[in-house]
Amino acid sequence: MQPNSNERDDPAGNSLSLNLQPEHLTKTQTPTGAPALPESGEVRVHMTGESRETSAGGPSSRRSRASSHSHSHSHGHSRAQHPSHTHEPEPAESDMDSGETSSSFSELRYLYHWIQKSLPFLVILGSKLVIQHALGLAVGVGLFMTFLYVNKSLQTQVFLQDRHSKLQCVWLLLFMTLSTSLLYYTFLPESLHYCLIFMGPSIEPLGFWEVLWTVGVTNFIIKFLMMGTKCLILLPPSSLLSFRSQGRWLMLTEELGQLYQALAPVPPWFRYLVTYQEVDGTTGLTLGVLLALVYLIMKLLGLYSQWTAFTKTVRIFLKGEHTGMPASRSQCSEAGDVCPICQGEYRDPRSLVCQHVFCDECIALWFNREKSCPLCRTVVTEKVYKWRDGATSPHLQIY
Repeated sequence: MQPNSNERDDPAGNSLSLNLQPEHLTKTQTPTGAPALPESGEVRVHMTGESRETSAGGPSSRRSRASSHSHSHSHGHSRAQHPSHTHEPEPAESDMDSGETSSSFSELRYLYHWIQKSLPFLVILGSKLVIQHALGLAVGVGLFMTFLYVNKSLQTQVFLQDRHSKLQCVWLLLFMTLSTSLLYYTFLPESLHYCLIFMGPSIEPLGFWEVLWTVGVTNFIIKFLMMGTKCLILLPPSSLLSFRSQGRWLMLTEELGQLYQALAPVPPWFRYLVTYQEVDGTTGLTLGVLLALVYLIMKLLGLYSQWTAFTKTVRIFLKGEHTGMPASRSQCSEAGDVCPICQGEYRDPRSLVCQHVFCDECIALWFNREKSCPLCRTVVTEKVYKWRDGATSPHLQIY
């Protein structure tokens, strides 16, 4: 790179041209002594200033430009040596998370708007379904309310022990008997009572909703049968059947009822799974048989666990158990001769490991739901013997 001779002669000119020569170029002199034009390989860059400065100001301006150039050059070196601490952009994962969140919110908003727009149609459709199945829904609600009433009344009568009302027990038994008889008489053509003896009802066609309703009704009827048996257990006087014996009979009745409820739905569901239409052909029959076999395998696994619980209950029923040791007269007098649970005189007092004294029947009722002492909360037993208080499980065994 060589400066032009004219530019060397006129340092205060308003233009600067640089010749970029990739290779050595020769300059030829014209006869007049002026330099010849550069060859084709030469590149000239013109940098034009504003106006010609005076000869006196030229060198000073060049010095100022040189000093500013050196000053900027030194600043560049200092920036290179001390890099600035700027905030780096956040990783792309945060952008992706924010995008996923916004998309999920938009989907939820869209779903909300869809439900809001479709709500009138859903109300109309629901009303139509209620009208079509009004009788079945009314039967289900009636059975459920009857179950709640009888279950609560039974627990109250068991809690009262010797003070329970035998007339109330007779009324509950009569009420459940009339309700069951009226139900079966109303649906006599459907033969719903066949389900109690492990046979299918005479409902044609036997669709999904029909099977579900039949199984639910049968489940409630079995509960009524077990609760009626519990009413009969409460009728004998305490001289013939003690409270502790009543508790064991109530527990055994409930466990037997749960096993019965688990077996009753098998025939209707098996028939529904195996039944196929003629248009389905062999494929429909094969698929139905496979589904029925899978259902039976699952049912057998569930019945095994329930049978294990039932055998444990039978062993407890046959063996009998007493909580604590018989309490002496001195222990009863130290305790005030009053049971903390029933607030009456001790009847067959029992002393726990914590030395607190209670009536045998009172503490047996307490340990139906708890494991610790009623006064000091010391853990006395590791087992909780359920269903001795006359309660019936509200669980519906629909499959």
